[in-house]
Amino acid sequence: MITGKGQELYKKAKKLIPGGTMLLSKRPEMFLPEQWPSYYSKAKGCFLWDLDGKEYLDMSIMGIGTNILGYGHEKVDEAVRQVVDTGNMSTLNCPEEVALAERLVSLHPWADMVRFARSGGEANSIAIRIARAASGRDQVAICGYHGWHDWYLSANIGDGKNLDGHLLPGLNPLGVPKALSKTVLPFNYNQIEELREIVRNNPDLGAIKMEVSRNMGPAPGFLEEVRQIATDNNLVLIFDECTSGFRQTFGGLHKMYGVEPDIAMFGKALGNGYAITAIIGRKEVMEAAQKTFISSTFWTERIGPSAALATLDEMESLKSWEIITNNGLKIRKGWQELSDIYDLKINIVGLPAITAFGFDLADWLKYKTYITQEMLKEGILASNIIFSCVKHEPQHLDRYFNKLEPIFKTISQCEKGVQKVDDILEGPVCHSGFKRLN
Repeated sequence: MITGKGQELYKKAKKLIPGGTMLLSKRPEMFLPEQWPSYYSKAKGCFLWDLDGKEYLDMSIMGIGTNILGYGHEKVDEAVRQVVDTGNMSTLNCPEEVALAERLVSLHPWADMVRFARSGGEANSIAIRIARAASGRDQVAICGYHGWHDWYLSANIGDGKNLDGHLLPGLNPLGVPKALSKTVLPFNYNQIEELREIVRNNPDLGAIKMEVSRNMGPAPGFLEEVRQIATDNNLVLIFDECTSGFRQTFGGLHKMYGVEPDIAMFGKALGNGYAITAIIGRKEVMEAAQKTFISSTFWTERIGPSAALATLDEMESLKSWEIITNNGLKIRKGWQELSDIYDLKINIVGLPAITAFGFDLADWLKYKTYITQEMLKEGILASNIIFSCVKHEPQHLDRYFNKLEPIFKTISQCEKGVQKVDDILEGPVCHSGFKRLN
């Protein structure tokens, strides 16, 4: 096994940084322990280069979904360079935040006001604070993944598995005040009776917070019923679109379903790699932000809003949501065709532009590791999930599937007993979720 500069640097990082990285989803152990390149020196389009100068086609998480327009987009980067030249921070406020607020409201006519932050976790916490302030009640019903802050992880106090069905299993609420127990009440997607029961049994419920869609689409009437429950019980309905926003529509995914929340949040793709998140909402709800305290120095920097304005212009010009959705549908079709050829039972989930697959096999994690191991040898970053971007062109998809085909064939042979998966793995098996790193 050849160890590169990235692997060596990661060994140092684990001694200096708890967990090794700032984001769980970027830990090398989630992909290919001891072999993943770990760090990049340059990124452009849908390619990046590691610390040894090796080029990779990114058919993986594309910055964990932050770069719909691809890495290093010229027009977005130029907007940021202008900010650097004219000043990113000052005693006064940047006018771009007003322009961006106006633009987001114009895309979502049900909304009247906007607050900005720089990360999805912050945006989620701001939305919860506003909802609690507006409703005067503490409890929140949730469905989906909403970040790392105390309010969310409190759902696992007393039962560490409450959030297991909401993206990441095994999240330990250690450090979260036990007094927050029972303030967040999870329900499962498309299970409207679970939500009804929460509403009936919790008079201090003030808000419903959910992802519009992640691994599956809404059952007929589900989102409409959630909206009606919120209206009938005077609850603030919050749609977390930090991940889904701008991937299937020009704006929130909720526009596609015709269901309007009271608050929605956007992140990830909004700044094409630059830090900016937005919380939009109805005036009567958002004005509650003035009754509490929500404020942060770096929410006033200029790069985020400037990058977002340029990103929105380019998305609209390209109709980027159509491109990445079509890419995702082609990828899904390719996965299904290979699975059919090699008699593998595949499950394909997610929005088309954030699509993922898994096999109903006992050795799935080993096979997932093997896929990453072999694709890496071919200069492709790949796992079982792809965040599509507009720079993923037909030749990139062709290259990806040409290299993936013999891997699916080998997996099929392992299942038939012709080969053993343990014999073809060259290192440890990837992690499936949160694990403590020693």
